[in-house]
Amino acid sequence: MNTFKALNLHKANAICYSGFRDGQHPGGIHPSTEQIKEDLLLLEGHWKYLRLYDCDLHSKRVLDVIQKNNLDFKVMLGAYIVAEMNNFECPWGGGVYSEEQLEKNKIYNDKRIDTLCEWANQYDEIIFSVSVGNEACVNWTDHYVSVERVIELAKKTKNSITQYVTFCENYVPWIHKLKPLAEIVDFISIHTYPVWEYKNIHESLNYTIQNYNAVKEIHPSKPVIITEAGWATNSNGRGIHPEHVNEDNQSIYIHALMDWTKKANILTFIFEAFDENWKGSPEPLEPEKHWGLFKANRTPKKIMTEILEKNKILTD
Repeated sequence: MNTFKALNLHKANAICYSGFRDGQHPGGIHPSTEQIKEDLLLLEGHWKYLRLYDCDLHSKRVLDVIQKNNLDFKVMLGAYIVAEMNNFECPWGGGVYSEEQLEKNKIYNDKRIDTLCEWANQYDEIIFSVSVGNEACVNWTDHYVSVERVIELAKKTKNSITQYVTFCENYVPWIHKLKPLAEIVDFISIHTYPVWEYKNIHESLNYTIQNYNAVKEIHPSKPVIITEAGWATNSNGRGIHPEHVNEDNQSIYIHALMDWTKKANILTFIFEAFDENWKGSPEPLEPEKHWGLFKANRTPKKIMTEILEKNKILTD
């Protein structure tokens, strides 16, 4: 299925964007309007579709910068819903909360969805789709929400806006537990990370294709897009073998991924635009910090240098 055609979109590149720089983090200091504009000007012309993760100050500033400067982007806006259930299977032990906190989280999530709908209506010319959560149903998440609750939030959102509604999740739950949700959303959004599953670079693209096809076979009549796929460039050995990650392997995987999804007409958001050093543990080689196509200081990695050079040749 041509997912661009199914969603009435122009065929173009897509990328996940979170602009938090060194010394900044969600809940703390946010990127300024000028910093966001600087980032978006680095991305404009190479990426048309942006994925934003939450209805927070950062996303509000991104939407305002796009609107004020008439930048050529369309946005998938997310609402980052938090834990409404304890998840004792979370491998880092972060999925357990008091009953009082879980009740507060439910109220928070309702308000987040209200904001998602409000902004979708306010920025209807920029936002082409919304996601009612991110990785909240997979068995290792630290912000676990029941499938029934996500369905409730998706229905509420669909009744409040005109844009497409989805839910972004690892590919595995879409094969089994998310079948009822698949009937509600307008399209399915999957995440696929071969390197997190100990695949080497030679196995990587075939494994991503297997992940995608596994979901597509279960839901043949529903558009399936990829909202996260990428390759880290550093690792401290926790979850990812260090020998598997570097800029060369990132370049190989991203090029192969983009070639395949372009030919297959699958809207695919590369994860991610910029390294984010606030993520994960304090260790500098924590993998979560090193998925960007640009480093945290905004210098391009090998893959982005190659993309910039290719696009320069095409436009000269």
